[in-house]
Order: sequence, then C-alpha cells, then structure tokens
Amino acid sequence: MKKIFLALGGIALAVSLSAMFAPASGSNQGGGGRLEGTWDVQVTIRNCQTGAAIRTFASLTTFMFGGTSIDTTSGTPQAQRTPAHGVWSHTGGNTYRFSFKTFSFDAGGNFVGWTKITHDATLESDGNQFTSVGTAENYDKNGTLLFTGCSSTTATRYQ
Repeated sequence: MKKIFLALGGIALAVSLSAMFAPASGSNQGGGGRLEGTWDVQVTIRNCQTGAAIRTFASLTTFMFGGTSIDTTSGTPQAQRTPAHGVWSHTGGNTYRFSFKTFSFDAGGNFVGWTKITHDATLESDGNQFTSVGTAENYDKNGTLLFTGCSSTTATRYQ
C-alpha cells in the first residue's frame, strides 16, 4: 500500500511539474511567445527633444518564457552596473513592451542608484528581428528621479 501511495504521489508530482513548465495553451497565438529567446541588440542613446543619436553600443537581452528577462550591456562598465532584470509582455499583433531595472555604482563601488528602462518593441514578421523605442528613468539611491533619457534599439535573434 505504501509503495502504491508513493508511486501515485510521484505521478502527481510529475504531472504537476509538466503542467508548470509546459507552454501555456495558445501562448504563441498572435505572436505572444515569438519574442522569447536571446537577442543581439544595438542600443542608440538619443536626444529626447530632437531624436538625434548620441552614441550606440551593443547589448545582449534574453526574453524568457513566462514574461521575465535579463540584459547585459557594453554601454557601461560592468563594475558600475549590474545586469538588468525585468519583465516583458505581448501587447498585440507583433508588438511587445519590456521593462527592466539595473543598479548603478560609482568608481569606488558605492551604490549610487538605479535605472528603469521601458521600451515598446515591434517584431518583424519573420520573428528574427525587432526594433524598439523607449525611455530610461535614472534614480539616485534615495529614489529621487534625476533625469529621463531616450533610446532606440535594433535587434537580431542570437543564433
């Protein structure tokens, strides 16, 4: 009897785990899951008033199943910025919104604040490229908004 109970418990656990990690029904309907994966991203910092490019650098972003993301960039030395963690969602058709947060440090390693980046992205019909535009809100360590910057990206699926 004990062996049967343990076997049934193991089966129930396996079914529960497979349900937790299986793609949600219809998750790709309308392009919902098509952003998932890792992307080579070119970030262009822009003048918010004129749209003029200020500088461009490479980043690597991963959008994971379930709506979470992680990003790392060459735009700031890694000793002065943590990898960014965030969320993303499908907003309809081939459009998505993502937002992530990163912590900042000065040259002495002291925590100085954080940045929250939010972008609206459009995925190309082939699913292998996207473009996005958005803002970066820069806060000091006390949570006071210091300034808002603007940026755009072009991205190609990492393969």
